[in-house]
Amino acid sequence: MPTDCIAYRDTGYFSDFICDYIEQKPKLNALYNRFPTLENFKEQINEKSLSFRSEARNLITEVITNQYSKIEVSELTQKNIQNLKLENTFTITTGHQLNLFTGPLYFLYKIISTINLTKRLKDTYPKYNFVPVYWMASEDHDFEEINFFNFKGKKMQWNSNQTGAVGHFNTDGLDDVFKVISAEFGAGKNADQLKSWFKEAYLNHKNLSEATRYLANQLFGEHGLVILDADSIELKRLFIPQLEKELIDQIAFKEVSRTNRTLEDLGLKIQVNPREINLFYMHNGLRERIIYKDGKFSVLDTNLSWSKTELLQHLNDYPHRFSPNVIMRPLYQEAILPNLCYIGGGGEMIYWLQLKSNFEAQGVVFPMLLLRNSAAVKTIKQSEKLEKLNISDQDLFLDRHSFINKKVRDISNIDIDFSYQIKHLEQQFTDLYKLAEQTDKSFLGAVKAQEVKQLKGLKNLERRLLKAQKRKLADEVERCTELQEQLFPGQSLQERNTNFSEFYLEYGEDLIPELMKTLEPLKGKFLLLTN
Repeated sequence: MPTDCIAYRDTGYFSDFICDYIEQKPKLNALYNRFPTLENFKEQINEKSLSFRSEARNLITEVITNQYSKIEVSELTQKNIQNLKLENTFTITTGHQLNLFTGPLYFLYKIISTINLTKRLKDTYPKYNFVPVYWMASEDHDFEEINFFNFKGKKMQWNSNQTGAVGHFNTDGLDDVFKVISAEFGAGKNADQLKSWFKEAYLNHKNLSEATRYLANQLFGEHGLVILDADSIELKRLFIPQLEKELIDQIAFKEVSRTNRTLEDLGLKIQVNPREINLFYMHNGLRERIIYKDGKFSVLDTNLSWSKTELLQHLNDYPHRFSPNVIMRPLYQEAILPNLCYIGGGGEMIYWLQLKSNFEAQGVVFPMLLLRNSAAVKTIKQSEKLEKLNISDQDLFLDRHSFINKKVRDISNIDIDFSYQIKHLEQQFTDLYKLAEQTDKSFLGAVKAQEVKQLKGLKNLERRLLKAQKRKLADEVERCTELQEQLFPGQSLQERNTNFSEFYLEYGEDLIPELMKTLEPLKGKFLLLTN
């Protein structure tokens, strides 16, 4: 795909915090160990090699192998799983919720960024193996965030009364969604493939975790992606030392709170706030917070409670019932994987940057953090229209009001820009202020009143002329805004709204290979792709 790019800061869609990180502003240096450059990975490899428990490798391989037992595994994925046993193998990880039919388009960008980075690293450090891992957020309980996907402006939604960790949800009711999406996808080879994937994933697998694993494997298995569901008693046993410290010493609350105060002093917006205990208790459809009060540990809104001794025994007997929240999940990941780098979106990067001191207190190596690729895909037809209407890439990122005003000015045969007149008027009043100062200062108020009145009148006239010109050019403005809406639906980034199925219908099996060729994980720019 032909590619153009634009700086993240210039898009207006990314926070100053994440832009400062990408630009490596010194004020953020204390929040991470190493910035993700190819050169810095060597030191990260050395540090992880010294700290990662080699005995965990066989267990991880065994758990993942068992999780793949019911689906077809590509030769490359099988090789990657077995390579995890080797001391010279490391992972690059991304995580994502179990969104229905992958959810927003950026799910693909996350996975592709991860796979492509492993390829770059293998080229650079050939004596090591690098495995792309998709960490399924199977323990999340925010069902409303994942139970739908958007298709051509319509919401394809799954309704269910189930509670608890979403990975455990059975797939009852998705047959009704399948009927709806089958009609929406229509007929044809690409539509049939989408329907086949949905049907096999959600109607022939017993729970959401298994369905998501199947679908992600269908999309990316041939590229060697390894999919991990960490909701596992065996993997939780590896995490018991960190769980004990969190329960008894409440380390995360102390460390992250201190970091948050530093961020506030820097004027940066905090993404997450820690609780005294950052763990849930998860069992039989329940996922509720663990709290400590009056010398007892208990589960919020239940009758479950333990003494310290009882709780530690319960943890060792049933570690899989202890579920990390957003503060502790990253620590869990890095404790059980030989991971070098986490790839995520802007919001994820910010809360990861709040966590370094907690990792240090727990004795776990903090990973490198890489912002995933972000992109907007334009069809050739859309690109031709953009060129014909003289709409630049930068124009597309403007908010709707600014976009319309700019296009009206661009296509109008008269100049509706009173900047010169306003500047000239302001200069005249500057001279009047000087005259009043030299004669009678009591006139300063009258001069100010006239300035406000005349500037307001001039700006109001500009707005009225612009509005009149908008009416005159309504058809052409509508074509411009319609095109912007196609690429930025709901004045949001395409990747945060549109599902991959819309593009698969058009590009079919070429979609993912083309994205694989185009997305460069270390580029550090927002990409505009044409196909």
